[in-house]
Amino acid sequence: MRFSTLIATASLVGAATAAPAVHNHNEKRDVVTTTVHAEATVFVDGNGNPIETKAATAVVAQEKALISAIAADALAGTTNAAATAAAAAVTTTAKAATAAKVASTKATSAVTQATSAASSSNTGSSGVKGVTYSPYNSDGSCKSASQVSSDLAQLTGYPTIRLYGVDCNQVANVLQAKSSSQNVFLGIFDVSQIQSAVDTMKAAIDQYGSWDEVVSVSVGNELVNGGEATPAQVGQYIDTGRAALKAAGYTGPVVSVDTFIAVINNPDLCQYSDYMAVNAHAFFDKNTVASDSGSWLLQQIQRVWTACDGAKDVVITESGWPSQGQTYGVAVPSKDNQKAAVSAITSSCGDSTYLFTAFNDLWKADGEYGVEKWFGIHSDE
Repeated sequence: MRFSTLIATASLVGAATAAPAVHNHNEKRDVVTTTVHAEATVFVDGNGNPIETKAATAVVAQEKALISAIAADALAGTTNAAATAAAAAVTTTAKAATAAKVASTKATSAVTQATSAASSSNTGSSGVKGVTYSPYNSDGSCKSASQVSSDLAQLTGYPTIRLYGVDCNQVANVLQAKSSSQNVFLGIFDVSQIQSAVDTMKAAIDQYGSWDEVVSVSVGNELVNGGEATPAQVGQYIDTGRAALKAAGYTGPVVSVDTFIAVINNPDLCQYSDYMAVNAHAFFDKNTVASDSGSWLLQQIQRVWTACDGAKDVVITESGWPSQGQTYGVAVPSKDNQKAAVSAITSSCGDSTYLFTAFNDLWKADGEYGVEKWFGIHSDE
């Protein structure tokens, strides 16, 4: 009896849980996914009927290469019946792969259009949508107005400055320090004090700017990812924030920021925000090198867009790379790799991304892999 060999591939996805942090900010430890392929060997008789299957083993392979190998092995030295059966299997596999590729291409095209719609056409000299900023000294104390002004003098190339909260008089200080061409993305970090936060925003806006300079307001940061709220509770927080902001004179987009994987795993979140605002960091994938951060990030945008059935635009509200810390898989912290990651992100999806972060957060704990402090793009360390 002669045997033909057919190889089947399947994707296996695993995820790890993220951990929250304090001080109007969350740690960068996202839940991430790793894709591998499982290889199984199936033996068939001369009529192409399966008679034995060997256990699957994890491999990383290209489907096209597998299909070619299958065709060569199945057709060589088999009976006409076996060859016909093997060829049919290859044809079916090839058709399935082609269909999947077409579907993926269509989704990618739609995502590109969606993210472009969500993004400002003006990315400034930085090439990105904006940058995040936290007004804290290394000991955790609040930076003064003059310190904030000095910081923002280095950030004039970014169209928008994203803030996380209203403490430390940061809204007023940033409004005074930013250039006339820059906007702000404001945030309500403490969802138990939504009205108070809106009142603080309004007071600063009334004195130092206008609501026209506010591109978005976030209500909560990584609440579902951190286990601090359910999707339904997030919806309630957004409704409360939207109503308070409208009463204060703001009618722009209101969102709740979460991690990309939190949205994928909880698609109910898609119905609440005006667009999907998600944080995603390639470093924590551990299988992605810095120079591939852009393509990795674009894939996560596509996944979120798909999870929301293409109904919401997607904006990356945090993405960066650490300059110091421990190596995690193939992800290596260094200043050079940080620059490579920022360059890749800017090239692939800069007009949909807020870089994380302006300066090192030395007030933070080291965190997992010792990287939490070291995402500052404009810090020397």
